[in-house]
Amino acid sequence: MKSLFLAWQAPNRAWFPVGRLDADVNQHRYHFGYTKGALQAVDEVGFQPLPAFPDFERNYESSELFPLFQNRVLDPGRKDFAAYLASLDLTPTSADPIEILAVSGGERQTDSLEVFPRIESRPDGAFCCRFFLHGWRHMSKESQTRAMALQPGERLGVSLELTNDVAPVAILLTSTDYVFLGWTPRYLVPDLLKAISQKPSVTASVVRVNDADVPANRRLLVELNGTLPPGLQPMSSDEFQPLVARETKH
Repeated sequence: MKSLFLAWQAPNRAWFPVGRLDADVNQHRYHFGYTKGALQAVDEVGFQPLPAFPDFERNYESSELFPLFQNRVLDPGRKDFAAYLASLDLTPTSADPIEILAVSGGERQTDSLEVFPRIESRPDGAFCCRFFLHGWRHMSKESQTRAMALQPGERLGVSLELTNDVAPVAILLTSTDYVFLGWTPRYLVPDLLKAISQKPSVTASVVRVNDADVPANRRLLVELNGTLPPGLQPMSSDEFQPLVARETKH
């Protein structure tokens, strides 16, 4: 079973994890339910249930991937599908829709939703995740040029930013020659703050730099590795918890 979270961006640019998709692609089992982050979004910015999932108090089941998610994956029949997978550093053997969404984020111009994977740590607290660099288009020309000159395997610096205009705390990525490049996704920040308190803390490296013909939001793929304090699981805060408990089926 693989899990993805669904995030919603409010008009004030705040992000909330509002739902969770659990998928067993081989068994054709899909489940969606809202998380407690949806209620936080309701209280703070008036979030309404999505048309595809109109009931906060319901757990949705299907034998097919829900259209809201399927429509965020490029049609495998398209001629550019192989190039699309390559831009995500995926191969046809590993490219089921859930794996694609976990890397691509499933962003669309027509709504304010984004998908990201549930991150799980090993028994020693170590975790690993991949994401596309956020916000690099808002950096200086020098920063953009440096970002596009990065090479696969190149190490990146990871640091706290306490003066971000959008969020109280952000995680900034820099080149080894200290050029600001962009940010990690905001959904990673709470856990990264906990991991950064450890020594060694968090490391990042370049996986892939895509050409200019790839959309800007999929230009620079990064892998991040870290370790959480003992006993702490990633994404275990209240906003990620299911709003309605799911019944266990035997």
